[in-house]
Amino acid sequence: MKRDRLPLTALRSFEAAGRHESFTLAAQELFVSQAAISRQVRDLEHQIGKKLFARSHRRVQLTSAGTQLLLVLRKSFDTIDTCLSDLSTSTTSSVLTLSVEPSFASGWLLPHLKDFRESYPSIDLALDSDIHVIDFRISEAQLAIRFGTDPNLWPTCESKHLIDIEMVPVIAANHIDKEKPLNKPRDLLQYTLLHEDNREDWKSWFTSQDVTTPEIERGPIYDNAALILQEILDGHGIGFCDKKFIRKDLQSGRLIIPFDVSFTQGSYWLVARDFSKLPEYATSFIDWFLPRVHSF
Repeated sequence: MKRDRLPLTALRSFEAAGRHESFTLAAQELFVSQAAISRQVRDLEHQIGKKLFARSHRRVQLTSAGTQLLLVLRKSFDTIDTCLSDLSTSTTSSVLTLSVEPSFASGWLLPHLKDFRESYPSIDLALDSDIHVIDFRISEAQLAIRFGTDPNLWPTCESKHLIDIEMVPVIAANHIDKEKPLNKPRDLLQYTLLHEDNREDWKSWFTSQDVTTPEIERGPIYDNAALILQEILDGHGIGFCDKKFIRKDLQSGRLIIPFDVSFTQGSYWLVARDFSKLPEYATSFIDWFLPRVHSF
């Protein structure tokens, strides 16, 4: 196919649909309708004479031809994006865009930003609080801090391990009712259980303490640990927190660990598309950041 006849719009639509394996998510990313994505992909299939997706009622799945084309397009689009970013980045730019999970931002990063500003006064940070899997193709961030159990969650990126998470049950000291003493693990059920994402953590924790009861299935569910910590501090219940992030509140007596039975949940990672190609101000942040967070 001649270069001047390349169906660039259709290829871009297909790449987004193939990456997400969803016409709906591709449409949201490209700010077009799902019907437009479907039409572009269908026209592309007609042009090359092969099916790129196997379609079912609820999902689409790449065919072998679709997988082959997607691999080429991802590499090509990444190369183009990198080149454009390099060309458009001013040599005097010193604004580092950092996408960071809310829990890490409030628990570690924000309390340390004064030190960073004093160490690197010419570098400004633009913080983007986000819990979703980072996609540097559509994000303005040069670096991301993400929570996960496996660095392979970001297959097209590079990652550096930061810290492991050790979760313990935590309650506000002034929330403990004298009429509801905490003498044994089952006594926690006298208070509202706060859950993150689902109720599996509390179920596993109580099972390890030989406690099984339908009451564990009660209580509100939140989508990140920062919200749970705030709810605990406000006296609205008991939940799991990482020991490192609540160290000062534990030392002050504001929060207490009624039963020091912990479990590891995962780790925080520093993620970038390619650490070797970051601008100087981003590597300066990494040089400042890694030794401090590793000693946390």
